Amino acid sequence: MPACAARIDDRAAPTPLWKEMRREAFDGGLAEPALARLFERLILRHDDLDGALADLLSAKLAGEVGANTLYDLIRQALADEPCLVEAAAVDLSAVRDRDPAAAGLVHPFLHFKGWQALQAHRVAHHYWQAGRHWIAHHLQSVVAERFGVDIHPNARIGVRVLIDHATGVVIGETAVVGDDVSILQGVTLGGTGKECGDRHPKVRNGVLIGAGAKILGNIEVGMCAKIGAGSVVLHPVPAYSTVAGVPARVVGRRANEVPALNMDHSLPEAAFMENGAGI
Repeated sequence: MPACAARIDDRAAPTPLWKEMRREAFDGGLAEPALARLFERLILRHDDLDGALADLLSAKLAGEVGANTLYDLIRQALADEPCLVEAAAVDLSAVRDRDPAAAGLVHPFLHFKGWQALQAHRVAHHYWQAGRHWIAHHLQSVVAERFGVDIHPNARIGVRVLIDHATGVVIGETAVVGDDVSILQGVTLGGTGKECGDRHPKVRNGVLIGAGAKILGNIEVGMCAKIGAGSVVLHPVPAYSTVAGVPARVVGRRANEVPALNMDHSLPEAAFMENGAGI
C-alpha cells in the first residue's frame, strides 16, 4: 500500500467530494452560462475525480507531448497508485478550508495553480519512483513553465497540503514536506550551494511558511512551526516555535496550535521591534 494511503481522512474521500463538485459545477453552469461548456467538459462529463483530474492536467500541460498521451500517462499513474486521487481530494478540501478565496471546490479545481501543480507533481513523483525519470522531468519542466512552480519529482510531499498563490515556489530534490502544511507564494525549500546528496529542508507536519521565505540546507523545520514572511532560515527550527528575520531567529513559542490550519501569519511584537528598532 502506498505510504500516503494511511494518512488520508475518509471524511474527505474522493466519492463524496466528487458528488459535491458535480453539484457545484451544475449550479455554476446555470448561474454563468458562459462557463457552462467548461464545467461540462472538465467536470460534468466525467464519472469520477480520476478522469476529471487527468483531463484537467493533460489540458493544462499539453504541448510537445500531446494531451491524449498525457491523459493516458496520468490515468495510468492514478490507476497504479489510487491514493494519488485520495491525496488530490484531501488537498482540495484543505484549499477550501484554509483559503477564503476558494469559494467552494470547483473554483480551486479549475483555477488554483498551486493545487494543480501539486497534483502534477504527485504524478511526476510516481514516475520518478518507477524509474521513468525522463517523463518525470518533462512534467516538472512544463509545470514550472505553465504555473511558475518548480518542484523536483523526487521531493516527497505529504497530504492535506496547501500551496497558496504558488507563483515562485521552488522545492528541491531531497526536500520533504509533511502533512497539513501550508506554503505561500515565493517560498524556496532549497540547498545552500553545489553540495550533493541529502541537501534540502525537512518540513514536518502542521508548518506554516509565509510568503517569500527561504529555507536552505538539510535542516529540520519542526512540527507546527511558523516561518515569517520574507525570512531566510539557515538553521533548524524547533517545533511549535515562530521564527522571523534575515537570518531567521526564534521570536515566539506556542503550544497545541497548528498554524498551517489557522493560517495566522501574525508575528509576536518582538519580531518587529527590538530595543526600538526592527530586526
